[in-house]
Amino acid sequence: MGEITIKEVFTKKDLTDFIYLPAKIHKHEADWLPPIYMDEWELFDRKKNRSFRYADAVLFLAFRGRKPAGRIMALINNRYNKIHDEKHGRFCFMEAYEDREVFHALITAVENWLRERGMTKIVGPLAFSDKDPQGFQIEGFEYPQIITTPTNSPYLPRMLEWEGYIKEVDLVNYLIDTPAELPELYRRVYSRVMRTNEFRIIEFRTRKEIKPYIIPVLELMNDTFSEIYGFVPLNDKEKKDLAKRYLPILDPAFVKVVEREGEPVGFVVGMPDISAGIKAAGGKFFPFGILKILQELKTSGKLMLMLGGIKKPYRGQGVDVLMAVKIYESSVRRNMKLIDSHLILENNTRMRAEVDRFGGRVIKRFRIYQKQL
Repeated sequence: MGEITIKEVFTKKDLTDFIYLPAKIHKHEADWLPPIYMDEWELFDRKKNRSFRYADAVLFLAFRGRKPAGRIMALINNRYNKIHDEKHGRFCFMEAYEDREVFHALITAVENWLRERGMTKIVGPLAFSDKDPQGFQIEGFEYPQIITTPTNSPYLPRMLEWEGYIKEVDLVNYLIDTPAELPELYRRVYSRVMRTNEFRIIEFRTRKEIKPYIIPVLELMNDTFSEIYGFVPLNDKEKKDLAKRYLPILDPAFVKVVEREGEPVGFVVGMPDISAGIKAAGGKFFPFGILKILQELKTSGKLMLMLGGIKKPYRGQGVDVLMAVKIYESSVRRNMKLIDSHLILENNTRMRAEVDRFGGRVIKRFRIYQKQL
């Protein structure tokens, strides 16, 4: 079969192999969802991706003979480690053929790299932050893959467990059939909260209207996400970069902000599921892929809840109900048949209870693993 060698990625040719290897591994899987390759090139560009300024990272390619057979990224998030007083390293963006020897060589290369830099524990798959795909999918492979989540084959978590890795934390993905009407509890709470006039819910018609709210909402995200596993606060420059990057693709109908005395205290951001468009485009925007993605943005019948949070002092006061009601109304107007919760930490009981009230069912489970070094 050929000797196994591990090579660090240095050249553009190496990076090209790294980025496009998953497509080769999954080429016989009709349901595999490719990434958006334009984003991939930016993600792994040390000059463009500001996360490299606070993280040490290395990319490895595994070869079986002369053929690329696997890939992995090793990462030390120095900002996160400092905040949490940890010496944890990470692995991420792992892909490999079903070859246990190649898998062992890849994960061993990462473990050794992290030990040499004083790390005492490895966790993963987990990249720069919780905004990157995290975990290996371990359940629900019969359901379609969706954007910004792992797209691994079932054998990868098994091979990782053979290497002595155990569970760190799970994330779950719910699917909700858009109900014909709101639950009675939501109608009652919504009416009560609206009568108090304490909170004001902001809805948007255009991206221009959203623009003044983006930085305040990202500041609110820093505050509300501080307790979420893997989250790294954004600095001012990163907030502006994120705003610039995502404003063009936000659908105003599915962005809601709740204010109290002019200050944002809650937000939710959803978007139509464009996975089918990305798949049809092969992950490429040009020359015609962007048209397929935009078409799916207009016709998708599934809404994905991407981000949301409520400032701590205002939790339990109906802010969540205000946003849920307005997201529901927008979904009905756009004929959304399904709502996807995206990934929720298994111990986020408050969020899971909200989804349960809407009749959500867990369809997928993703696992972040850990091992002492």
